[in-house]
Amino acid sequence: MYFKTHDLSIYYEKYGDKKPTILILPGWGYTRPSFYYLINFLQVNYTVYIIDYPGFGNSSLPDTDLTIYDYAEIVKDFINAEKINPTIIAHSFGGRIASILLGKYNLTIKKLILIDVAGIKRFKLSLFLKKKIYRIAKLLISLLPIKNKYLYQKKLFNLFSSSDYQAIPNIMKRTFKNIISEDLRKYYQSILSDTLIIWGEKDLDTPLKDAYYLQKKIINAELIIYEKNGHFSYLERPFLTNMIIDSFLN
Repeated sequence: MYFKTHDLSIYYEKYGDKKPTILILPGWGYTRPSFYYLINFLQVNYTVYIIDYPGFGNSSLPDTDLTIYDYAEIVKDFINAEKINPTIIAHSFGGRIASILLGKYNLTIKKLILIDVAGIKRFKLSLFLKKKIYRIAKLLISLLPIKNKYLYQKKLFNLFSSSDYQAIPNIMKRTFKNIISEDLRKYYQSILSDTLIIWGEKDLDTPLKDAYYLQKKIINAELIIYEKNGHFSYLERPFLTNMIIDSFLN
């Protein structure tokens, strides 16, 4: 099914037909299929919605650069169009959207589930030095003869850029930069919904200290840590995740 807003066709799927509704906000990229195990479990007692973000899956590719606030507006429009008041389950990038919906736009929902979410921007010396080295190396490569320049530029890009950045179309690269540059910490203390935080202890993309920060800032938050698991903790322990979410919802 499709929903149209902001000159974009947004693909979404709907499962189940029970009265309580759940909206899943997946991570960056095409990660919708990673939630099918959870969806199959939840659809017995709930109506579950999950979307593809602009530029991914079956949704249309934006012809302009987007910000995280554009994504939040799109999801807000979807909620209003469907006339739902859902529990939100957000993973990684989806947590950025959830923080704006609840912390900035004051969306009122009863329950929120955050799984290894992103949105806290911290100064990292290693990342700072990496950017400096990249810029210097890029400048040196620009001095090479044209016949060698392209090859070394490609090698440099592959060496220094993240897998997420490499995987997206060129038109989405500025959007990606816009998103990761936003620090969303100012919104968490305004979230009033009962919140469950699930986090992988060994998450390298969003470190465990971010989970403790969220637990401290969100008034009604509880934290569950999966030992030895990473950024996709819900996939590493799918059955446990289903049981914990079911208990929290009930």
